[in-house]
Amino acid sequence: GVESGSVIGPAWDSLLAKLIVTGATREQALQRAARALDEFTVEGMATALPFHRKVVADPAFAPELQGEEGPFSVHTRWIETGFSNDIPAFAAPGEAGSDGEAGRETLVIEVGGRRLEVSVPSPSSLGTAVARGGAAVGSRPGRRPVRTSAPAASGGHLVSPMQGTIVKVGVEDGQEVKEGDLIVVLEAMKMEQPLNAHRSGTVSGLSAQVGASITSGTVICEIRD
Repeated sequence: GVESGSVIGPAWDSLLAKLIVTGATREQALQRAARALDEFTVEGMATALPFHRKVVADPAFAPELQGEEGPFSVHTRWIETGFSNDIPAFAAPGEAGSDGEAGRETLVIEVGGRRLEVSVPSPSSLGTAVARGGAAVGSRPGRRPVRTSAPAASGGHLVSPMQGTIVKVGVEDGQEVKEGDLIVVLEAMKMEQPLNAHRSGTVSGLSAQVGASITSGTVICEIRD
C-alpha cells in the first residue's frame, strides 16, 4: 500500500505493513515467525520488528522454541511486569554517537497512573528548548521530567511537538495570554493533546485553523513580550 514518496495522512494509524505467519502447529508457526522476522528488513524508520523478534524468543511466550515444557505465561500486563526491555532506541541513518542514541533522551511519563519510559528527540537535536510550562508528572534521578502539554518552543515561537489535526483554537491573534493558557488542541491517534503557552505575552502570527492538519515542528504562533 505504500511506496517511496507516499504521504500518510494524519487520520491513519502507524500500521503500514503486517507480517502474517501460519503453521500446522503453534511450534511450527513460531519457528516460521522467528525466521521471517529475522529476514524482515525495513530501513529508514522505527518499527516494532525488534520487539517482535525479542517476544518470539522469550521463554514466557514461546517455551517450545527454548526446549522447555513450561506453560505459556504471557498475560495482559506481561509487558509492564515481566518483559525485559533492553531493546536499543532506534537511531535514524546519520545519527552518530558513542552510545548509538545521539540526539535522543529517555523521559519518564505517567499515563493513567502508570509510569512509562519513552525515547524522544532531545531539544538540542531539534535546535529548540523544552517549554517551561505545566506540572512535572514523573522523573527519575538524572533524567529530565516530562511536563504536561509542553510543546517545543524556541524563543517566542510555539511549535507543535507532533503531527495531528487542530480541533480547537483557544486564542485569537493579538490576544494577551499568560504562561499555561490554552493555545490550541491537537488530535492524533484519537487522543487530544492541548498545547499551552510557554510564556506570557501577546499572540502574533497565529495561523492555526480548526480542521487543519499540521506536522511535527510546525510553528503554531509567536508569543511576544
